[in-house]
Amino acid sequence: MNMGSRKYAVNSYKSGMASEIDGASPHRLIQMLYEGGLQKIAVAKGAIQRNEIATKGENISRAIAILGGLRSSLDLSQGDIAVNLDNLYEYMERRLLEANIKNDEQILDEVSGLLRDVKSAWDAISV
Repeated sequence: MNMGSRKYAVNSYKSGMASEIDGASPHRLIQMLYEGGLQKIAVAKGAIQRNEIATKGENISRAIAILGGLRSSLDLSQGDIAVNLDNLYEYMERRLLEANIKNDEQILDEVSGLLRDVKSAWDAISV
């Protein structure tokens, strides 16, 4: 992950976590981004349930920014895994936009499930 895209994505997640971010390994930073994306989606879902449109939009936007940071950090020359992740992240971004427009909790659940699956695979990598 290059430094510029990492900072962009981390800034979309960061809130009172500066010390943990500063000392984190690249592997841990990616874990934190996945966690942050999941958290933003969960907050957006709750906001839909409470009809808090601004909060929903803000958190979906942050989740999309996190996915964008993850996408921009991929080295697509590394083969199929990177290309497949790029396609998956792009799909999740589109679905989040749709969820935002439609206030659709089921789409948020779908994206959360996909993101949890990717995070689980990432967590299984030993560093």
